[in-house]
Amino acid sequence: METLRLVLLFVHILGYAALLGGLLVQLRSEQKAVNPLMRDGSGTALLAGLLLVGVLESLGSPDHAKIGVKFAIGLVILVLVMVNLRKPSIPQGLYLGLLVLTVANIAVAVFWSPTHA
Repeated sequence: METLRLVLLFVHILGYAALLGGLLVQLRSEQKAVNPLMRDGSGTALLAGLLLVGVLESLGSPDHAKIGVKFAIGLVILVLVMVNLRKPSIPQGLYLGLLVLTVANIAVAVFWSPTHA
C-alpha cells in the first residue's frame, strides 16, 4: 500500500507540474489561452489526489481539513480550465487567477504539515 501511495503522490505532483508549466510557458505572451498541459495537468492532479486520499484513508487518518482545501482549489482550477478550453484566449485576470490558485494549492501541500503530538 505504501508503494501505491508513493506512485499516486508522484503522479499528483507531475499533474501539478504540468499545470504550472502550462501556465508559465505563457508568462511573456500577450494572449493567454488554456493549453493541453493545463487541461491534462489539472485533471491528472485532481484524479490522482482523489485516489491518494483513498489510499491515505486505508493507511490511517489523513488531515481532512487540508484535503478539503486542496480538493476545493483543485476543483475550481479544473472547472475554470475546462470551461475555457475551447476559447482562443482568456482574460489576463483569469490567467493570473489560475496561476495564483495553482501556486496556492502547491503551497498548501508543502506548508500545511500535519500536527505532531
